[in-house]
Amino acid sequence: MPDEELVRRVAETTGLSPAEAARVVEDVIAWHGETVEEYVRRRHAHHQTYGRRNEETFALIARELKRRPFAAPELTTRQLRRIVYG
Repeated sequence: MPDEELVRRVAETTGLSPAEAARVVEDVIAWHGETVEEYVRRRHAHHQTYGRRNEETFALIARELKRRPFAAPELTTRQLRRIVYG
């Protein structure tokens, strides 16, 4: 279940039912939950389907990556400590 406060906010601001809002939130979270590698492979396959050449495809993907948030990698406790304490 996604964050209840977020679901409530989406439902209130859109007129969706709580169940519909939850599905929307889950879908958006899943969409942005892709890793960089998954995104690049998916977009490359998409562009190949439409006959784009790799040179053009990679340039497009590089531009897209600059605007897209990605799921954070899993970090160990040690890595988290290093972020905080250096």
